[in-house]
Amino acid sequence: MSAESAFIAALRAIATHPAARGLNDDAAVLDVGGETLVLTHDTMVEGVHFLPEQDPADVAWKLIATNISDLAAKGAQPLAVLLSYQLGRDDAAFLDGLKAALRHYGDAALLGGDTVRAPGPQSVGLTAIGRATHRPVPSRDGAAVGDALWITGPVGAAMLGMEALKAGTGDSTAYRRPIALLAEGQRLAPLVSAIMDVSDGVLLDASRMAIASGVTIAVDRMAVPIAVPEQRRDEALRWGDDYQLLFTLPAGIIPPCPASRIGTVVERQDTPVLLDGAPVSGRLGYEHG
Repeated sequence: MSAESAFIAALRAIATHPAARGLNDDAAVLDVGGETLVLTHDTMVEGVHFLPEQDPADVAWKLIATNISDLAAKGAQPLAVLLSYQLGRDDAAFLDGLKAALRHYGDAALLGGDTVRAPGPQSVGLTAIGRATHRPVPSRDGAAVGDALWITGPVGAAMLGMEALKAGTGDSTAYRRPIALLAEGQRLAPLVSAIMDVSDGVLLDASRMAIASGVTIAVDRMAVPIAVPEQRRDEALRWGDDYQLLFTLPAGIIPPCPASRIGTVVERQDTPVLLDGAPVSGRLGYEHG
């Protein structure tokens, strides 16, 4: 178990409110009056989630997009955000990117947050608040034996984008300015048995869905759409930052948006994810520690 997984496991003893969903989901789901709110928070650190020389406007965009992607995986409509910001080398550029991203996602309101000045790598965080468009709000823990596993699009584009950005040539858009699939999430919410976004690699995120659901997910390696040359397929399956939606549907249900079927949910086995019928060797994706 990674240090990150161990810490989250310890947090579960504290996060006992039903809205926390056992810390097994992309977001918290809180009923308030007649509405259901969806709340999520992500942090990005210089040198880990973005390059030290990266345009701060792109950093702001990605911070918004990664949080909105969590809302998309719950079929939620963005309402507002709270920003935690460590002052950096070009705060005006960051603000430009923040405004552009908020406009792109329907003018979600910036309600407040906190700013700090500190030495060392820059750290920025965002809390996003959305309104559920379908109830019950789908989770990642409902995958059932016999369900089909689907993904909304190819993986690996962000990997190529980061390489292009480092090289200073080629198209780096997928890494710098990912797109959260809000419309797709809202269309899928009434139908899926389980759903999450692919932030840390399709194999690792399929494994997380399987563990939460108490099943094993069998992935067909060649069925996964990729945005990289074929010889880099295995890398793409383990690379994150693509923010496609990974979901399960009962057999016979066709997704209401473009998607590729990439596997099947089977009875729980010794390993949560299988690749072409066999346990996966090596790392599944990106984890801290």
